[in-house]
Amino acid sequence: MILAAGRGERLRPLTDRIPKSLIEVGGRALIEHHLIALSAVGIREIIINLAWLGNQIEQRLGDGRAYGVSIAYSRETEGALETAGGIRHALPLIGEKPLIVVSSDVLTDFPFASLLDREPPGFAHLVLIDNPPHHPDGDFGLSQGQITRDVPRRTYSGIGVFRPRSFLDLPAGAKPLRPLFEAAIDAGQLSGEHYKGSWRDVGSPQRLSEARAAFDNDPRRVDDLKRG
Repeated sequence: MILAAGRGERLRPLTDRIPKSLIEVGGRALIEHHLIALSAVGIREIIINLAWLGNQIEQRLGDGRAYGVSIAYSRETEGALETAGGIRHALPLIGEKPLIVVSSDVLTDFPFASLLDREPPGFAHLVLIDNPPHHPDGDFGLSQGQITRDVPRRTYSGIGVFRPRSFLDLPAGAKPLRPLFEAAIDAGQLSGEHYKGSWRDVGSPQRLSEARAAFDNDPRRVDDLKRG
């Protein structure tokens, strides 16, 4: 599941006319980078949640055939349902198997193949990264593969594997993930890993400019675009 329902307030006025996930870096929309990466490791069924200007995303991506995947869309209200609420809303499309979830507004070379057989210990398995400059205090501790409340803390990357059944009893409507994470930590049901590779959040104009500059100056990325 690719999360693409948010408005992207910090990127306004750009996101007044285009959804954040369709902002381009390196000649491709952010969400297209994820579709290509997921398809490359054999993932064929993708769910994308839509809210703000979601019709533009659907028109751009279609049924996913151009990316080697099949896309199902989970349509939300214009106000969006936040992350937990969005997953809850999409349950009829998801099924029972563990679900890989990725935020559409990050750029990363994370090896998604490593999550294909991941079995979360109850609630979820999260990928943490070193704290970026805009989030110096981090989110969670990590000890022997378990997410904790301890320091030092690292930052949640927006990538994880979730057990859909954990959302079955969640009331419908807008719900954030953070309270569910904290409850899972207390229950010992939240595992994690530390990823040290490339990862960028593009949630502000400055970070978007930095991501574009880094992408354009990386020959490996340019060669990949030429092949694509």
